[in-house]
Amino acid sequence: MIGYYILIGAIALVSWLVSNTLKRKFKKYSKVQLRNGMSGAEIAEKMLADHGIRDVEVISTPGRLTDHYNPKNKTVNLSEAVYNQRNASAAAVAAHECGHAVQHAQAYEWLKMRSALVPVVSVTSGMSQWVVIGGLMLGAAVGLGFGYYVAVAGLVMMGFATVFSFVTLPVEYDASNRALAWLKNKNMVTPEEYKGSEDALKWAARTYLVAAIGALANLLYWALQVFGGRD
Repeated sequence: MIGYYILIGAIALVSWLVSNTLKRKFKKYSKVQLRNGMSGAEIAEKMLADHGIRDVEVISTPGRLTDHYNPKNKTVNLSEAVYNQRNASAAAVAAHECGHAVQHAQAYEWLKMRSALVPVVSVTSGMSQWVVIGGLMLGAAVGLGFGYYVAVAGLVMMGFATVFSFVTLPVEYDASNRALAWLKNKNMVTPEEYKGSEDALKWAARTYLVAAIGALANLLYWALQVFGGRD
């Protein structure tokens, strides 16, 4: 188990570093005020309109970094700061979330795949590791057999979460690319504002990359334990 704790510690450290850098970047670019004077909500509404999307509502949601697109009720949910503020960070986040709305409207394949995985992952992700551990303990107590198959079932459950993490990557990167292309092509931001928006979204994407790598590393570690690996 020492190897596992080292692995988890390393992943947690990298995740913390990326998350802190992201927060610093958003704080930095929140000081870059938009020359056009538009709020995040106004940016979002214009991007949706420019893509001919009329059935998606832009709403304010409590919290910080709670921004998301909800395909079930077709809402772009912007945190209070993003919804009201008029800076490069707000523009980047608002446009990114609208990028997901555009993906939904255009039936983007990776988004469809991720949405299909949501019900499975929401049930299995929280219990998968415990199922693997339980199977290993059962196997150690009574020998190979039922415990082994329980552990393998846990790995399969863990595998769904890992696949979900990697499917999320093209969804997030594509939403950022759509957002940046629109901001630039429609001259919504100045070159300085665009640079800040691009940098902020780049670091936001890296949080998903770290999460995917962490999920894969976790899956591989437990697979080694189940199939014969030892610390």
